[in-house]
Amino acid sequence: MKDWISLFGVFRGKYNSVNNGTTSTAQQASWRSGHNSLRIQRRSSVFVNQFFKETGSAKQRRFRPRCAFILMALGVLSVASACFILLVRPYDLIFRLKVIFSPGGETFELWRKPPVDLYLRVWLFNVTNKEAFMAGKEKLRVQELGPYVYRELLEHTNVTFNDNGTLTMIPRHPLVWVPELSAGKEDDVLVLPNIALLSIADVVKDMSFFTRMGINLLAGQTDSEGLVAITAREFMFGYKNPLVTIGNTFMPSWIKFDKLGLIDRMYDFDGDVATVYTGEKDVRKAGLIDTYRRLPRLPHWHGGHCSRVREASDATKFPSLIQPNDTIYFYRKSVCRAMPTRFTGEMKTIQGLKAYRFTFLDNSLDNGEVIPENKCFCRNGKCLPAGLIDVHDCYYGFPIGVSYPHFYQGDPALVEAVEGSYPDKKKHESHFYIEPRSGIPLDVMVRFQINMALGDLRGIPRAAKFSNMILPMLWTEFRMSSLPEDLNNRFILYLNVLPMVEKVLMYMLFCTGAMFLLGSMSRILLLNLDLQKKSANMDFSHGNPKELKQIHLKNKKCRGKWPASDRTKEVEAFYSSLLTPAVHEDSPEDSLNSTEMDDLADDSSRLSSITIPVSEEGIDNYSCDKVETPPQLDDLINFSQLKEAIV
Repeated sequence: MKDWISLFGVFRGKYNSVNNGTTSTAQQASWRSGHNSLRIQRRSSVFVNQFFKETGSAKQRRFRPRCAFILMALGVLSVASACFILLVRPYDLIFRLKVIFSPGGETFELWRKPPVDLYLRVWLFNVTNKEAFMAGKEKLRVQELGPYVYRELLEHTNVTFNDNGTLTMIPRHPLVWVPELSAGKEDDVLVLPNIALLSIADVVKDMSFFTRMGINLLAGQTDSEGLVAITAREFMFGYKNPLVTIGNTFMPSWIKFDKLGLIDRMYDFDGDVATVYTGEKDVRKAGLIDTYRRLPRLPHWHGGHCSRVREASDATKFPSLIQPNDTIYFYRKSVCRAMPTRFTGEMKTIQGLKAYRFTFLDNSLDNGEVIPENKCFCRNGKCLPAGLIDVHDCYYGFPIGVSYPHFYQGDPALVEAVEGSYPDKKKHESHFYIEPRSGIPLDVMVRFQINMALGDLRGIPRAAKFSNMILPMLWTEFRMSSLPEDLNNRFILYLNVLPMVEKVLMYMLFCTGAMFLLGSMSRILLLNLDLQKKSANMDFSHGNPKELKQIHLKNKKCRGKWPASDRTKEVEAFYSSLLTPAVHEDSPEDSLNSTEMDDLADDSSRLSSITIPVSEEGIDNYSCDKVETPPQLDDLINFSQLKEAIV
């Protein structure tokens, strides 16, 4: 390739000049030491020749020509890759694919059946002064017993993916008794409110006299009382009660069960169908509720503020890409509404993952006294005290009210009405520690209390003692304290390691690319300087250009006397066609007269027109009387090697 470019340069005139003549070894040494000597000049072929340079060893000749090109290509590739990472953000694309729910997808499978330990802890309010209270001597006094701990095997079943970026599923929450974590036994006998009697009494309190009389007769025949001694399991998961049996027989549309248990009713998800966003259209909504029971709102509330359920979370998956000022909604059937939560400003690292702490808003259970929008939580114009929400529509019409444990953040009158309530923020406040990027819960603690909010029961003698009372029955804690170790390590890789790898890789590519580009540019510049230096040191005669031109004129006159041999003409013609003497900035042109300059130009033109193949043999020196001997000329092969050495 190099030889072809060199030959092409001959015909294109890449090389302009070289001095022709012979000289002795001593003269050549003196010429190389001078800086005013004749230089070989070439046109702009430095770049090409530099990459085809063949000096050095065979290994160097093989790799050196490509070095600068390779450095430049690597630099451009590295910078382009860094720009690609900066603009495209591959991690964000991977994150989106991971978060979106898709059949068989990793996040979807984690949501469908969370491999975490979920626990339901229940505390029961045991009545310790039944006789004194029923006699009207003392106000009701309760004692908190528990916890009774159950493991919740949460699963979203019957999943069907829809075409609008949602999926439909049925939630299941089976409970398994965990005795080793419980402070009591399921067969503990406690004195607790008779839910059946008090509930039916509250339902018929405004009905006709004959209806109330029938309930009174039935209660008397079954010897029902407002407080009963039953086991903890019976109270939570149901027990046979004559009133419930009769109601199930004669009013199956109202009482669809033959036994009544408070936890059993809280965890009755029969007929519940929910539609959940997959995140296909908006990755932030992946895992959030779109509709519940095929409705975008809760039918037992009026107004958009109170009936809102869309974009709420059941605590298995919260919104992705959470910002500190976001309001996150939590929905649980037992609470019967979507509860708003806010970021408290506290950030915590849990098992290597950063988490935001969210809690319920202050006065979330207000009925309009503090937050006017909450007025819609009142029933038929009747509002319960602050800190208590009427949810009887979610409990088959039973007079159930939801509050925080021990009436925390509630009306002080609620605490004073029943002895044994001791609200404590540390013990009774709920919180959510959420990883903000993925929306994965890292620590969840949801606490609510179930109460009976009874009206005027004076028309039912066996329940009259409980008229207008807020009767605490139990409070629950839904708890997920940590992720399993393998799952936690997987999220550390996804959320901590991969973003750092992307960032480090981007900066490394930028720096490496810049180094490669600077290295290639500096190499080209240094090699160009080296080329110029070598060209400057390649001298073919002694003296300055003025003396060389004078030698040439003398040789011309000498040839007038003795004809030059054909071999000499061939070599001179070849050299003259390639090179012409460079004019050094220190060489005065005006020292030659006009006649000598014209003769020199004519001779150069005449010799350059001769094109004769050059013999491989050396040429003989020629001379005339007292004429300086020109430098010895190398043959074509030696000159080609010399030329490449210059490059």
